[in-house]
Amino acid sequence: QVQFVESGGGLVQPGGSLRLSCTVPGFTLDYYAMGWFRQAPGKEREFVAAIRWSGGSTYYTDSVKGRFTISRDNAKNTIYLQMSSLKPEDTAVYYCAAPSFDTPVVTTTDSYDYWGQGTQVTVSP
Repeated sequence: QVQFVESGGGLVQPGGSLRLSCTVPGFTLDYYAMGWFRQAPGKEREFVAAIRWSGGSTYYTDSVKGRFTISRDNAKNTIYLQMSSLKPEDTAVYYCAAPSFDTPVVTTTDSYDYWGQGTQVTVSP
């Protein structure tokens, strides 16, 4: 079973920045796409950003456009989520994920089969 490992979460003040990382120890990241999702207490898990391996197309939910950037580093076998201008409403556990097939839809949880354990991001004064 593939298990992603996320890191980089923490406590940050509003307006601050964090960079999340996701990798798979012992495996090469070579999936059709990879995505970042988040889940706040009492809420459903929601899509944040995704990147397709072929072509590198990126996708973002409206609330993070212009503030978050998803990227990949093949040499380091890692994907990143650079988060800037953070807001209290960005507080959540953030998960990276990958589908097991070349799904045409990369913005829903149903499209993803492999998940990490999550990393907590808290935005608070």
